[in-house]
Amino acid sequence: MKARLFVLMAVVAIFAGCSATPKMDYVASVNPKIGSGGHGHVFVGANAPFGMTQVGPTSITQEWDWCSGYHDSENSVIGFSHTHLSGTGCGDLFDVTLMPVTGEVEYGRGRLGDYTTGFWSEADRSQEVVEPGYYSVPLTRYNIVAEMTATERGGLHRYTFPASDEAAIILDLVHGGCFDRPEDLFAETVSDTRIVGRRHSWGWSNNQKVYFVIEFSKPFESVEAIGEYGFYYRINFKTTEGEQIGVKVALSSTSPEGAELNFNEEVASKEFDQVREETRAKWAKELNKIRIYGASDEQMEIFYTGMYHMYVAPSLFSDVDGTYRGADNVVHPNPGHDTYTTFSLWDTYRTKLPLMTITHPERMDDVINTMLNIYDEQGFLPIWHLWGWDNGCMVGSPGIIAVSDAVAKGIKGIDAERAWEAIYNSCMHDIRGGRYRKQYGYMPNDLQGESIAHDMEFAIADAAAVEVARKLGKSEEAYLEQRSHSWLNYFDPTTGFVRGKSSTGEWREDFNPFNASRIANEYCEGNAWQYTWLVPQDLDLLVECFGGVEQTIERLDGLFTADTKMEGEDVTPDISGLIGQYVHGNEPSHHIVYFYTMLGEPWKAADLIYEICDTMYSTEVDGLSGNEDVGQMSAWYIMTTLGFYPVEPAAGKYVIGVPMVDRAEIDVKGGEFIVERKGYSEEARYIQSVELNGKALNRNYITHDEVVAGGLLSFKMGTERVCWY
Repeated sequence: MKARLFVLMAVVAIFAGCSATPKMDYVASVNPKIGSGGHGHVFVGANAPFGMTQVGPTSITQEWDWCSGYHDSENSVIGFSHTHLSGTGCGDLFDVTLMPVTGEVEYGRGRLGDYTTGFWSEADRSQEVVEPGYYSVPLTRYNIVAEMTATERGGLHRYTFPASDEAAIILDLVHGGCFDRPEDLFAETVSDTRIVGRRHSWGWSNNQKVYFVIEFSKPFESVEAIGEYGFYYRINFKTTEGEQIGVKVALSSTSPEGAELNFNEEVASKEFDQVREETRAKWAKELNKIRIYGASDEQMEIFYTGMYHMYVAPSLFSDVDGTYRGADNVVHPNPGHDTYTTFSLWDTYRTKLPLMTITHPERMDDVINTMLNIYDEQGFLPIWHLWGWDNGCMVGSPGIIAVSDAVAKGIKGIDAERAWEAIYNSCMHDIRGGRYRKQYGYMPNDLQGESIAHDMEFAIADAAAVEVARKLGKSEEAYLEQRSHSWLNYFDPTTGFVRGKSSTGEWREDFNPFNASRIANEYCEGNAWQYTWLVPQDLDLLVECFGGVEQTIERLDGLFTADTKMEGEDVTPDISGLIGQYVHGNEPSHHIVYFYTMLGEPWKAADLIYEICDTMYSTEVDGLSGNEDVGQMSAWYIMTTLGFYPVEPAAGKYVIGVPMVDRAEIDVKGGEFIVERKGYSEEARYIQSVELNGKALNRNYITHDEVVAGGLLSFKMGTERVCWY
């Protein structure tokens, strides 16, 4: 009787446990090397989700494909730096670099293939280990194995040395990344195990300030300041065979005291393996926010690597006590929230940040409040904020869109009235051609470089601001609504493209829709083919321009079947991943396939989504069709896999595409939002009908509120090419 009772209780316990979705550890599905070749530019190293530090190798090469400090095509290492970018189109950072060595070395970056020119080493990539929160590689020149892990504001290193009386770890404050130019460098020993200092530099991020604390696990024999200005520091040790020397590092943007505070809080009392396990658990928690089923092994690897790449940034920028360095270069006290940086907004406003409003509302309020602080400090919302400085990279004013999207969706913790002031004043600012829009109603090509690109992005920002104005009942709504259509000034009915126009209303004479020149052109990283479709807020007006839905679909078909040629002088390699003139490797094209759903031919959207996911993403090192762009390229894949996409910024709705897996479970504010796909096969690949919470969905979108409330979005698949709504 007791045995039967025990069995019955066990069965009940098992079924009770099945009532909630079991949590899985998806870290094993992550391959951080995806995008480390080609033009992916991803960071390879160790970091915590959204961390200030990215601890990993930095190479000799300073070319475009080494923006992250690492590229799969060559294996040089000049050291292991504590700040890196991931997926960007420009390079910077690589601050506070450590390099373990043995014997006498030359002090400098060095030249590939010549060890007499620097302290660099080749890395044995065949023995490299890369996983979320951990990195390891042997340095063949010195027979040293380098390992590292990271906290949010710190990095831990472990170097396994051979026996040597001339072992050392070089602290290199000279070399940053690409545009970086050191200005003020300093380090001093404060004990026989600790060094503190600073690195101030200018580059893509101007006036960048980094303060650091470094502590070694054993006393050093001596410290030598090397070079004319003494900005290489050789920390000398004597080592036995296989001896491991640990190094703990913490950073701050505010002060030496901030670095000390971060050190004491995050790394001082922790050992390497403990931090590695804790950081892995943090990654597991983040990756578990979306669970997919019925995916191939390749899909799983691409999907969860994409989530990993998304969460490299935005990066924490405040100290553990909340203190941060503002865009005004002033150290500010705790504003009551975490402060962030690394805002690649021209890229991430399109998909990544909208996805985070679903998965990370509790973090997005801090992100948006950071942007509002930046507005207070510099007078306009951020464009490309990096380590306390807005480098102004790319076109338009994308911070308006990011803030508007979060406010329109009602993300808690954001003062909507304060946000509106920042949104409206940024819309009305004179910078980046804004004064010309107020004077002419558009940006003339004889007065503003990349005029069409700037104006069309501003028009999207105006449309996003309209959503907030409408929500808050602001009188400026009508004016912004009118300005959101400014792109109509460029539409030339004789060519069917957006075309440059001067301040006197003259069309650009030498118009060529294939011209993607970076010199004296109206477009940014593209041409008239892509920019004609950069109207996610105004598809209905574009339909009018083309003369109707049928004509618009015909023109849209032509985009994907056009010659892939790009003409002009100095065409940027950012234009990559082409299907006809559709450019998946760059952001202005990312919404376009969803226009087919909005135009009543969703099966064409489905065909293109399958093609893009199959051909533009893979598990190889060149598995991204363009720069990762701080997670935007992966965010497109993730949202597309789920079956819906944020075409219209700040509109609070997601256009249906086609689900790419049998089931997806998303943790949301209301519990779980589940997407299921029924009846799918290679032939039955088209949506036949859609239900939301058991009722037919007779529209081509779902709302943000419906998603975050939790529920079930069910797709019935089949072979028929039908408009299901």
